[in-house]
Parts: sequence; structure tokens; C-alpha cells
Amino acid sequence: MQILIAVAALGGIGLVLGLLLAAASKYLSVEKDEKAPLIESVLPGANCGGCGYAGCAALAEAIARGEAPVDACPVGGNETSREIAEIMGVAAPDVLENVATVVCSGDHSSVAKKYEYDSDVDCKTASTLAGGDKKCRHGCLGLGDCMDVCAFGAISVKNGVANIDPEKCTACTACIDACPKGIIRLVPKKKSYIVRCSSQSPGPDMKGICTVGCIACRICEKECPEGAIQISDNLAKIDYSKCTDCGECFQKCPKKIIKKK
Repeated sequence: MQILIAVAALGGIGLVLGLLLAAASKYLSVEKDEKAPLIESVLPGANCGGCGYAGCAALAEAIARGEAPVDACPVGGNETSREIAEIMGVAAPDVLENVATVVCSGDHSSVAKKYEYDSDVDCKTASTLAGGDKKCRHGCLGLGDCMDVCAFGAISVKNGVANIDPEKCTACTACIDACPKGIIRLVPKKKSYIVRCSSQSPGPDMKGICTVGCIACRICEKECPEGAIQISDNLAKIDYSKCTDCGECFQKCPKKIIKKK
């Protein structure tokens, strides 16, 4: 009889606990938005962090909750944004697709040196050593910090200057964050021409610094039929909202630092 009572007691306790667990799972569970997995399925799956979230799954949940816009993914482009907008039932924005570019042409053959490294260093470390080994304080350090963080293999370093392949670049901005010189910029993917210089040194000073640096001669500014180029801080700058890709600046630049992507 005592055994039967013990078995019955244990069974009763098990029944009560089961009912409590069932009630807890019903009333305390967090309802998962069904849109999140659908959104995640159209995201590129790069988990690059360019959107500001830990990965594609985290971004999908944020979009589903309305905490992030449907065009928050810089990698997916217009097509991804349109698919997410359809899932969310909102109008699709027209996303301006960008690519990253290194605005420097000063390789080892064209930039004067201040000193030589006697050991391996990275860009972040070199920037603290009198701004790096090149006399141009705005120039690319060419030590590959941007290349190391690029998850898409879009960056290579050749002769002391980083180069970005626009066909592989997804504009995730990881390289921009990694560059201690701040010379990697986003430019419209559809535009062809870039000023590949960041120096703000006066034109006469460039002779002893870099043979391919902008000398602020204003020829590009004068020749642009749309007024899309202006000289500011001794450097030519293109206003892409006005640029029509006519190529006049590319043809007339005497230093050839306005180049095609």
C-alpha cells in the first residue's frame, strides 16, 4: 500500500508540474515574427556587419520588428531591398548603389619616403609613427588593414597602395572603418570617374611630396561643363549629383589623378 501511495504521489506531482510547464510555455513564450526567417532568406548571408547588426539573422529580426529599414543591408542592393519591402508590405525605396574606392594614387614609385620600417607593422600602428613612412600625410599606408577585413576578397595591395575591385566590392564599409587615414570613400557605382588623391597640401609643395598628387590647378574645375568639380582644401572634388560622366575632367587633368574606376 505504501508503494502505491508513493507512486500515486509522484504521479500527481509529475502531473502538476507538467500542467505548470504547459501553462508557462503558453503564457511566457516570446512570439517569433514569421517575417524574420523570410527576410533572412533573401539577405546575402555575408554576416559582414555592414548594416550595424551582428549578422544577417539579427538584421532580419530588427527589420521584422520595424527597428531597421528595409534597405539596411548595404550588400544586397536594390533587388534585396525590393524583396524585403514586399515581405514587409511597404513601398520599396530606390537605393543608390555605391562601391568603396581608395582615393590615393601614391605608390612607392611616386611618393617620397621619410624612413623605412625595420619590422612588420600594420596601418594602424604605422599611422602612429609620424603618420607613416610616406611624406604625404594623407596617403595610403599600403600595409593591408583594409584587405585583411574585407570578407569579399575585393581589396589587394600593389606597390604600396590598396586597390578595390568594384565588381567584388559590396560597400559593406568594413574597409572604411579599418583605414586609419580615412581615405577609403563610397562613390556611386554607376559613375565612372574618381579623384584618386586625398592630399590637401598646396600645389607647389606637392613637387617634393608626390609626383601624382593633385596640384589644385583648377583645370578640371574650369573644363567641367556641368560645374560638378570644385577645388576645396587644395583638392579637386566631384559632386556626383551634378556629374554626367562626360569625361572632360579625366581627359584634361595634367597629373592624371582623375581616373576611371
